[in-house]
Amino acid sequence: MAETPGAIPAELARRVRLLVLDVDGVLTDGGIYLGATGSGERVELKRFDIQDGLGIRLVQEAGITVAIVTGRESHSVRLRAEELGIVECHQDPSAAKLRIMTGLLERLGIGWEETAFVGDDLPDLAILRRVGLPAAVGNATSDARACALWHGTRHGGHGAVREFAEALLTARGEWAERVEAYVRDREAGL
Repeated sequence: MAETPGAIPAELARRVRLLVLDVDGVLTDGGIYLGATGSGERVELKRFDIQDGLGIRLVQEAGITVAIVTGRESHSVRLRAEELGIVECHQDPSAAKLRIMTGLLERLGIGWEETAFVGDDLPDLAILRRVGLPAAVGNATSDARACALWHGTRHGGHGAVREFAEALLTARGEWAERVEAYVRDREAGL
């Protein structure tokens, strides 16, 4: 039976100034499509969920900075970050995520306690253990889930980030306002 995600305490949610996302297993289903062009150039594709993208936009519109920190390097991740206006996109094939996070927080002037991180697996543990709001997607490993304060039911690449975005903004009392602003903006074009 799927776990029901708990509500995020309002005071904790209001403290969040930075949302950091893992990619493989969080923004994607963890699958990697590998291929090559006729000339032998390597091609790597990933599947991203459109609802996650809208959830990220709503978080950004609420004034929360969104960043990506991943332990793989992929052109498709850079492309998705650009589409979503995520400036802080950090990819490190050595999976030295803690080092990246420490530098990111120092540069942005944001504390660990003001940071939410959504992860799913062992490379995320060091960060999940330090942030103010550690979150795990529905398909997270038991080790990642044990570190998390918030547990999602949706799997990575299938609306898990949207589920977290809604929980975060609801706890801040901003979800309904963000949704109405989104709808108003689209109706204005009529």
